Amino acid sequence: MGQDIRKKLMQNTDDERDIMLIGKIYKSFEALEETLGKLQLEEPLFITYMAKKSFADTVFSQIKHNNEKAQVQRLIN
Repeated sequence: MGQDIRKKLMQNTDDERDIMLIGKIYKSFEALEETLGKLQLEEPLFITYMAKKSFADTVFSQIKHNNEKAQVQRLIN
């Protein structure tokens, strides 16, 4: 029982760290877009926008996958 609690606490810590990193990466994309926009560098701005979109799509896809996996695991247990 104690190991289960410890495992959940470790998972929560990992999740919090991941959320912070995702937020920092997203903010970096935002800052880069703002800078490129001010410099009127259209092609790099478009590439950055597409990279940010791809990053967000990947993050949300992974979240969906993890939620489905957790739901299946709950049904099994």
